[in-house]
Amino acid sequence: MSEELLTIRQMCAEFGVTPRTLRFYEAKELLFPKREGQHRLFSRRDRARLKLILRGKRFGFSLEEIRQLLDMYDRDDSELKQLRKTYDIACQRLADMERQREELTEAIADLKQELAWGEQVLRNADRPKAAE
Repeated sequence: MSEELLTIRQMCAEFGVTPRTLRFYEAKELLFPKREGQHRLFSRRDRARLKLILRGKRFGFSLEEIRQLLDMYDRDDSELKQLRKTYDIACQRLADMERQREELTEAIADLKQELAWGEQVLRNADRPKAAE
């Protein structure tokens, strides 16, 4: 039984990415499509890898972290080892995201305070001056 291969156009449609994105991941050696002349053909393995890449990017993993996880899976088919590494990276990423959220919440509160002050100054400036 032959493996179903997808063209770059089919991959783009299935995953909602651009051809440029797929070529970029190929250049970074995250995807390894087969070549038939100028055509790239993506295997089931490529589709699984792209799914993991996109999930990792959504969670804020760097491409290097994603590469390490994918390479670990390729070298050692031990899902437990990969899961441990993924878990460790994900815990660190969650801590980073929570820290960023706290910083963002603080920045939003500060900006709201500054806007309230600015609004008050503008409101006072727009009032007609009382006759002296």
